Amino acid sequence: MNPRTALTATVLAALTTVLVLTIRYDGYFADPGGLFWRYAACWALFAGALVALRRVPSSHVLPLLAAGAIAVTVTGLAAPPRTSTDSYRYVWDGRVQSAGVSPYDHAPQDPALVPLRDSWLFPTGAACTGRDRARIPSPGPVPHCTRLNRPAVHTIYPPVAEAYFLTVDRLSPEGARHKPLQIGSGLISLGLTGVLLLILRRRSIDLRRAAYWAWCPAVPIEAVNNAHVDVLGALLAVIGLGLLAALPDRRSAGGLVLGAAIATKLMPAIVLPGALAGVRRARDAAAVLVPAAAFVSLAYTPYILLSDGSVFGYLGGYVEEEGYDDPSAGPRYALLRLVLPDSWALPVVLAVMAGVSLYVMRRGDPQQPWSGALLVTGWAFTLLTPGYSWYALLLVALVALDGRWEWLGVALAGPAVYVFGRVFDNREPTASIAYGLAALLVLASAAVRRRRGTGTRPPEDVSLQASGPGAPRSARTASRPT
Repeated sequence: MNPRTALTATVLAALTTVLVLTIRYDGYFADPGGLFWRYAACWALFAGALVALRRVPSSHVLPLLAAGAIAVTVTGLAAPPRTSTDSYRYVWDGRVQSAGVSPYDHAPQDPALVPLRDSWLFPTGAACTGRDRARIPSPGPVPHCTRLNRPAVHTIYPPVAEAYFLTVDRLSPEGARHKPLQIGSGLISLGLTGVLLLILRRRSIDLRRAAYWAWCPAVPIEAVNNAHVDVLGALLAVIGLGLLAALPDRRSAGGLVLGAAIATKLMPAIVLPGALAGVRRARDAAAVLVPAAAFVSLAYTPYILLSDGSVFGYLGGYVEEEGYDDPSAGPRYALLRLVLPDSWALPVVLAVMAGVSLYVMRRGDPQQPWSGALLVTGWAFTLLTPGYSWYALLLVALVALDGRWEWLGVALAGPAVYVFGRVFDNREPTASIAYGLAALLVLASAAVRRRRGTGTRPPEDVSLQASGPGAPRSARTASRPT
């Protein structure tokens, strides 16, 4: 084996080993500091694997990428969900739909759904002592609880996500518990790696970029172990942006898939300015926006017809609970609140993001819509300073398409706030430091690129493209020694 390939494989083996140890370590409540340092070790090995991959011969890149993607993804199956209970709600929503009930009509603790409960999702008695259990009303002296978070409120998830939960429930064997969702998320994660490779290969761009997603610790931890549905939204967003670049005369196809992404988790709507990069005519913008809006509307329609309650569920309450409308609550807007009054934070964020979006739409490259999408998404996260680490899955996927690795610092800031912030029982100082360092990394990297004359983006170097009979002609030519 080539020594450089062997070195990369060795670092990857170390990464997968530490990932397994991290995912199996149940320290979110008992030892958040120790858990975060395990996270940090995973990210350090991830960085080392990326650096080592740069020196690997072109003919070895694709097999190494694929093997590493599978190994890293599978580590997420090493334990039950460790740092989030969201997937338990996914299981419940799927079960409720299989019983012919709209997930938007009843909160989990509603007595009408008692026949659907089991001892796994709804423990009783001594099993209610865990800190991840939420108490629910019970008729007798024996305590009742649930693994689901916010059991008193209706679901928040959009219709494509709900359809996914239903599909997983229908395909799951009896008593499978959390594994089907983890496996499903793992397959989606690997599918996203495949889509990235297809897009990069089609454009004769260095395939190594796919490693930013395929080997990133956020994927096995958040997409697989915690089974967050955000990974499905990220997959659909990447496909939609890829279609916009590949089929500029059929923008409606990309718009439809972006609509599916939005109908999965709402957050992918943030890539729309990138999808409109370089668009000069209103009809071209409408070719993207109208199909996207139509898909979202049509996806909600069956649930609207079948539901007695609002299909937006707890969305409004979630926004209020997370402090997006009240900057003084929680770690939101942590960087802006260092220099501005709390009441200014939201208006400033809206103004800045409007400016960034307009810049992307006017100056962005329509052949690389993910570049503008990354810029908007990255700065939105930096200014909003979210405290949930799985939100960054979309950002990581965009980094893999675009190549600006420095935005991964924003992705790392999420787990710093979510996990390490628990050490101090106050996530706001952690958010200020973590996102502040991430913003400095982005600005410094942009300054270095400008000084080198490469602009704000890395060059699309086809000389590193995987070569061989199946590679594009330009890649095979460029990879020959000179």
